[in-house]
Amino acid sequence: MSTTTIRLPDDLKKRIAQLADSAGMTPHAFMLQAIEERAAEAEAQAEFHRVAQQRWAEFKRSGEAVSNDDMKSYVKALAAGRKAPPPRARKLLP
Repeated sequence: MSTTTIRLPDDLKKRIAQLADSAGMTPHAFMLQAIEERAAEAEAQAEFHRVAQQRWAEFKRSGEAVSNDDMKSYVKALAAGRKAPPPRARKLLP
């Protein structure tokens, strides 16, 4: 494991110490957990954008998608407890 030095404003260091104590953690463990959570959020956001770009490229290529009306009808049927076939993609662009 490597060591990294981080400079914290005094008020933030005090807040971290109080929050860590309330959570039954050391300030180090609290900060490590916070960094791990933020890294996971950033990775998930990057993956979301990657998939969105991939899907957008596929839509532009094919012109096919599920219409909003078809999707709303499908979701409403499921919410009402009815079985419904998933909507099919269809050509939305010329």
